[in-house]
Amino acid sequence: MNHHSLKNIPYSVLDLATVLEGHTAADTFKTSLEMAQQSESLGYRRYWFAEHHNMAGVASSATAVLIGFIASGTQTIRVGSGGIMLPNHSPLIVAEQFGTLASLHPNRIDLGLGRAPGTDQVTAMAIRGENFNAAHNFPRDIERLQQFFSADNRGAKVRAFPGEGLDIPIWVLGSSTDSAYLAAEKGLPYAFASHFAPTYFEQAIAIYKNNFKPSALLHEPYVMACVNVVAADTDEQAEFLSSSVKRMFLGVITGKRELLKPAFDNINGYWDRMEKEAVEQMLYYSFIGSKETIKRNLEAFVEKYGVNEVMSTSHIYDQQAKLHSNKLFAEIFG
Repeated sequence: MNHHSLKNIPYSVLDLATVLEGHTAADTFKTSLEMAQQSESLGYRRYWFAEHHNMAGVASSATAVLIGFIASGTQTIRVGSGGIMLPNHSPLIVAEQFGTLASLHPNRIDLGLGRAPGTDQVTAMAIRGENFNAAHNFPRDIERLQQFFSADNRGAKVRAFPGEGLDIPIWVLGSSTDSAYLAAEKGLPYAFASHFAPTYFEQAIAIYKNNFKPSALLHEPYVMACVNVVAADTDEQAEFLSSSVKRMFLGVITGKRELLKPAFDNINGYWDRMEKEAVEQMLYYSFIGSKETIKRNLEAFVEKYGVNEVMSTSHIYDQQAKLHSNKLFAEIFG
């Protein structure tokens, strides 16, 4: 692969609105805005948030509200969801919320949609109530949402105001192969959560590309891969900073979720061999190191999988180190 292979690849950010130990959600929103403004200045294309519930360490539960806050504090970067968990909502409400966002911030709002609950089963029941099995309606609900956004819906009895007639790009999000078939069938762009669900990544994007049906929205397949990124001036420094995300994923595996911890030495003191292997499996598509190391590894990744866009997510405790990582990562594409 030639030295300039990443030059034409758009790069974006997934912000999980991580709450740090010793800090609050209000603090998180301030640092997210700072990061979004920096990302805009560095040429990042999108800044997305994901819907999660019942997680003390993740503050993006009211995803549309947070998107509005970040869009109001920026000027050009696209802001959106990665994603809205559609079975948690009625398509009409999503159409109205994102119609409002797109009216306030024209041509800047993205709507990524997922079918998972974004939480545990008990909380999913609290959110969905009698619609607990709404995930089975995901394909139909996407069609209903598209109908609400369509100008052709003006003769219907139920209409989305605002929302109707607005150009709001819809993405299908996936962490398994089911979503790949759906995105291909509907001719929609496909974003894969390879930052925490790497197992089916290669299989899913192959299914998507092989089964893709061109649509009025998209003529050929478009894949965005989300990956973990911890960049620093040296490989050793990046490894040290990555202890925070590794401990966070250890908490996911053991069920002992915590607020994001500061970086620390000797991660091996916190896990046994099986836990280490489980964390490393979840973090398989992670780019940790100096700018040179990450560039080399990312070029190989893009060449192997033929992705169209790369979205980075960075769980770094120290805000200045996180901003520096974001800057280094952007420079890779320059």
